[in-house]
Amino acid sequence: MTTLIAGIDSSTQSCKVIIRELETGRVVREGRAPHPPGTIVDPVAWWEAMLAAIQVAGGLDDVAALSVGAQQHGMVCIAADGTVVRDALLWNDTSSHPQVASLNEELGADEWVRRTGLPLSVSFTVTKVRWLRDNEPDNVARTAAVVLPHDYLTWRLKGYGPGNADLGELTTDRSDASGTAYWSGATDDYCPDLFEFAFGKQALLPRVLGPTDRAGVTGAGIPGVPQGLPLGVGGGDNAEAALALGLQVGDAVISLGTSGTVYARTAEPVHDFTGIVSSYADCTGDHLPLSATLNAARDLDAAARLLGRDHAELAFLALQAKPGADGVTMLPYFEGERTPNLPDARASLHGMSLANFTPMNVARAAVEGMMASQVVMLDATKRLGVPVERVFLIGGAAKNPAVRAVLPQIISEPVFVPDPGEYVAQGAAMQAVAALTGDFPNWPQSGEELPAAEHQPVIMEQHEAYKQALGYPN
Repeated sequence: MTTLIAGIDSSTQSCKVIIRELETGRVVREGRAPHPPGTIVDPVAWWEAMLAAIQVAGGLDDVAALSVGAQQHGMVCIAADGTVVRDALLWNDTSSHPQVASLNEELGADEWVRRTGLPLSVSFTVTKVRWLRDNEPDNVARTAAVVLPHDYLTWRLKGYGPGNADLGELTTDRSDASGTAYWSGATDDYCPDLFEFAFGKQALLPRVLGPTDRAGVTGAGIPGVPQGLPLGVGGGDNAEAALALGLQVGDAVISLGTSGTVYARTAEPVHDFTGIVSSYADCTGDHLPLSATLNAARDLDAAARLLGRDHAELAFLALQAKPGADGVTMLPYFEGERTPNLPDARASLHGMSLANFTPMNVARAAVEGMMASQVVMLDATKRLGVPVERVFLIGGAAKNPAVRAVLPQIISEPVFVPDPGEYVAQGAAMQAVAALTGDFPNWPQSGEELPAAEHQPVIMEQHEAYKQALGYPN
């Protein structure tokens, strides 16, 4: 009889429940349910969406184990009675921007990097707990525990919550703990003094479990979920995806979604005092240096709208132009930018003449600008001593033929494009297998390696030249 396991991805937009065969990883069935929009959300809505997605997936009566991956960083405050103190501030909420400045001023920006490996940004939980201290002292007083989205959902799956509030049963994993900015990759433990420094008092933080540990078992009375199912440790979304991809030391990922993300696996934490790379932990016991841009696939959306073409036609146009687009260069900072740190910048198009201002060159410049921004982060990662011998290209824009043509022209490493998949849910499913068997499965991975291409230095040279001309940081 085939054994089934479930991996859950509670993302910013929705909850996905995907049920797979343990032996092969083959998807058997799945369900989805939307999350409320916005950057401040009641965590109970995630719980209700998970239950709805489980029902759409046909329930878990025939499933042997499950695990939850989720969006990182969001601040979930729990009272002593198990109720949620206030709506959660998500990773993409910018309310705590003043707190980033004050925490850096009070402790020193380099000290945060030295202690936690993280250059502070509004994403990190520590800035959100400081925001709560500064703005809602009554809610600080009510808060008994501070957890992250996957911690909260795992705790609820164990049967805890309002009316059954055993806060000692709150658990997390290294990947999510590492995105709080009060956990250290060097010590593999919390920095409780940093949490208290930000929050003004101590609160219970979830116990950090090992990569193949069980978080517990499912509780009684949960619709669609049998009692007693082993629960995997869970984790943050990027680390779950890295687990699903089978990332090894020497591998890096360029992920092209709404935003762009570059991360790599390494055996040791890193400390980037330039502020580009954040040192997260992964789901295996290693580390996951990561950097991000605000703009990625949306760059191509904007160019396609401008030219009145769909994405296939945009790629076709871009492939008709020469590398470097005859001198036309786009700095794609449409929504400001995080790497480089230019929150108030906007996109700009450079080097145009009557001869080169063509649809083909504009299309090519959009693709090259997006990819150059990602390679800047890849280069920053390598400068920290992180080995990169192979690059995975994933995300919606990875399907674009022009993207696939440009990337091998601006990096020297071979590029592998895995088949599209729900990598976060797959990583969670692999943790469910570990909760059941004690080890991760070795599921087959398919995809294609992109052909090698002649190096085209003009692309990065133009990108860096116009950044310098505008006074932008490297």
